[in-house]
Amino acid sequence: MPALDDWTTTVGDDLGLGELSAEERDRVLEVARDVAHGVLRPAAPLSTFLLGVAVGRGADMAEVAARISALASRWPDQDTTG
Repeated sequence: MPALDDWTTTVGDDLGLGELSAEERDRVLEVARDVAHGVLRPAAPLSTFLLGVAVGRGADMAEVAARISALASRWPDQDTTG
């Protein structure tokens, strides 16, 4: 994913965060996928934001990502047909 890697490197550098590792990138994308499919698509970016806040406050990224994905897998199906 060269374009994605270029983008995340550019943003990380601009924000003074440095480069995102492939493992970190994949973990964030997995959380976004799990939430988008298990809850609602708009919940994906909000959930990854919350992941980042938790990690920024000292939480372990792998643990928080696993917790969010587990919550999404247990989320009740939403009937959007009315």
